[in-house]
Amino acid sequence: MGLLRSAQALLATVLGLARTRLELLSVEMQELLARLVLLMIGAVAAILLGALALGFGAVALVMAVPPEHRVAVSAGIALALLAAAAFIGWKVRREAKVRPFAASLTELKRDSEELEPRE
Repeated sequence: MGLLRSAQALLATVLGLARTRLELLSVEMQELLARLVLLMIGAVAAILLGALALGFGAVALVMAVPPEHRVAVSAGIALALLAAAAFIGWKVRREAKVRPFAASLTELKRDSEELEPRE
């Protein structure tokens, strides 16, 4: 009888641990999806508004300079836009390195280490 109760208690503990980890995973998944949706909406809005603003601003600037300097101004604008695109690409790449489910993976690793036999 004592062995059966110990096995039942162990199973209950393992199931409780698994339930807790799945709840954590579920919360992280919801946070990840909400963050992704907000990032997508913000990115699309920023791209559209930024493209319109840069387009109108570049045309206005090129038209405001004398005709003999328009090529140089156009090249300068192109270089500035290229630098901005490189910076934004760097920021996006850095943000993409954030590891999803980091808390769940850490907890599972800790659980695994606790369950390993000790010498």
